[in-house]
Amino acid sequence: MKIHEYQGKAILREFGVPVPSGDVADSPEQAKAIAARLGGRVVVKAQVHAGGRGKAGGVKLAEDPAGAEAAARQILGMMLKTPQTPPEGIKVLKVLVEEASPIATELYLSMTLDRGRGTHVAMASQAGGMEIEEVAASHPEKIIREWTDPALGLQAFQARNLAFGLGLSGDQFKAGVSLILNLFRAYVDKDCSLAEINPLVVTRDGRVLALDAKLNFDDNALYRHKEIVALRDINEETPLDVEASKYGLNYIKLDGNVGCMVNGAGLAMATMDIIKLAGGEPANFLDVGGGASPEQIENAFRILSSDPSVKAVFINVFGGILRVDRLAEGIIAAVNKLGLKLPVVLRAEGTNVEQGKKMLADSGLALVMADDMGEGAKKVVELARTAGSR
Repeated sequence: MKIHEYQGKAILREFGVPVPSGDVADSPEQAKAIAARLGGRVVVKAQVHAGGRGKAGGVKLAEDPAGAEAAARQILGMMLKTPQTPPEGIKVLKVLVEEASPIATELYLSMTLDRGRGTHVAMASQAGGMEIEEVAASHPEKIIREWTDPALGLQAFQARNLAFGLGLSGDQFKAGVSLILNLFRAYVDKDCSLAEINPLVVTRDGRVLALDAKLNFDDNALYRHKEIVALRDINEETPLDVEASKYGLNYIKLDGNVGCMVNGAGLAMATMDIIKLAGGEPANFLDVGGGASPEQIENAFRILSSDPSVKAVFINVFGGILRVDRLAEGIIAAVNKLGLKLPVVLRAEGTNVEQGKKMLADSGLALVMADDMGEGAKKVVELARTAGSR
């Protein structure tokens, strides 16, 4: 789950991470009032779940309240397009108005999970203000890493190593060490999957500030954090993603025309790969989970069929916790209830597979059966191609 910059900064402030003073506005008049309260010279920043806002015209400097009002009028309502947004962009509904900081140095700091090592890693770089992926590709030596002990967390000596690596000294070094430790505390306590400050700045008057804040959260831990769930902005998500989340379905919209219904994230990834190998393009990632109920399968079908880009559906399941006869029950109920017209290819293996296949054969539904993943992928890609050409 993602949240907005202004929400992330509010959380960081709770944990003692210094951030510029500011407030959020949803109208030019509010932006003007906030700027006047802050003393006049401010930065107006579009609040969308994407980076690269400045290059896209979503961040503007204003010298006075009237300038803040004009900047907000330009940004609010615009369809902001960056490499991290959908092609059509994201409509800006709120702006963050905050004091303009006199920047001396821009740095980078983040915490995330290193899945290869199975522990958290803190990363810092003097190349702040840039996309960290670009830095990693062109100058990997500029990124300093400190891996934490799973039981002990980030230690003070590691925070000092990171602060030294950032080139901090004197009072800024002390402030930097404190900020690093506090950021890690926020990252762990709130079950973040990413806590990133880019840029972390040293101001000309000697302060060390989080000028930006990007916090992502582990969805599996959200049951512990109702206060984080309350920050969710469904305007930043596609309607089908929002609908799928209501039923415990893991769904991500993609650009192809082959709808995928799979149980298990690994099998879902393999299914998308094999569809591409067969010359097709997956329209989604949809994992119904290991113990999906007939009701979840019905809702999965409804979500797939409501996507106009889907021309055929590939059901690829391994019956473990989700028995194949239970899957068949859900498919029959869903197709009959929804009156599904899309061609459907089914490949199934596992528990009660013969019983499930017999139920489907006896149902009279026009399903195309496949013996393996490769055969199923070829069949569904051809059906989608034929349906798309009509």
